[in-house]
Amino acid sequence: MSIIDTIKAKAKADVKHIVLPEGSEERTVQAARLITDQGIAKVTLIGKSEDIKAAAARFNVNVDDIAMIDPAASELYPGYCEKFAEMRAKKGVTLEQAQKTMLDPLFFAAMMVYDDKADGFVSGAINTTGNTLRPGLQIIKTAKGVSTVSSCFIMEVPNKAYGDNGVLVFGDCAVNIALRHRRPDDLRRLCRGARSRSAPAGSDCRLLG
Repeated sequence: MSIIDTIKAKAKADVKHIVLPEGSEERTVQAARLITDQGIAKVTLIGKSEDIKAAAARFNVNVDDIAMIDPAASELYPGYCEKFAEMRAKKGVTLEQAQKTMLDPLFFAAMMVYDDKADGFVSGAINTTGNTLRPGLQIIKTAKGVSTVSSCFIMEVPNKAYGDNGVLVFGDCAVNIALRHRRPDDLRRLCRGARSRSAPAGSDCRLLG
């Protein structure tokens, strides 16, 4: 079984609610259909319904049974604006600024996770790493005792000639470019986190200078 199939099987065994803030992006719409059909997750697309449906129509994708939320029209919007203004008050964020920020699908999605209305959000199809991370850092924040945020990506070699049975998890290639400046304890924590979330059970991690 490939690593992707393993991840899918784990997801199906414990279905989570995942928000996709790039709701009208064509690959995201197609992915939402596949994820729903395969029972991998409960999906909510963020954006104007007419934009989402227009993107779906271009690829003959039916999204009628997939939840959609337009931040501006959502009943959650006023409360999220007030909460974000409260969270960022020490940074000088006013309610008016919070209202503008909460119209951003990525920030709205992060607030849904914070508010336990979703288990996670996925973006990056049309947004940079910085744009994706910023809402999470400002709203969801890191776990207690964690000072370093990291990213990783998975590669699987078909002939299994490299890696752990053909699987390699690379981190960090987007957030912490100069890892040599981090403390060893931070690096070990990042490695353990990547291994527990992405790598096959029992696999080891290696720090390369």
